[in-house]
Amino acid sequence: MNDELQKTRETLERLEQHAFFRAHGSVWRMLGYNFLRGLAFGLGSVLGATLLVYLVIQMLAQIEFIPIIGEWTAQLINQIETRR
Repeated sequence: MNDELQKTRETLERLEQHAFFRAHGSVWRMLGYNFLRGLAFGLGSVLGATLLVYLVIQMLAQIEFIPIIGEWTAQLINQIETRR
C-alpha cells in the first residue's frame, strides 16, 4: 500500500512538470493562451477565406465563354477593379 502511494506521488510530480499543466496552472495564463490561440485561428481563417475567394474569382474569370456565367463574372471583376 505504501509502495503504491509512493508511485502515485511520483506520477503526480511528473505530471505537474508537463507543459499542459504549466500552461494551464493559472487562470490568467490559460486565458492569455486561449486569447492568443483565438487570434491566430481568426487570422488564419480570414487569410484562408481571402485566398479561396480570390482563386474562385480567377477561375470564374477564365470561363467568360459561357454566356450567363461569363457576363456575371465580367460584372463582378469590373466591380472589384473599380473599388480598388
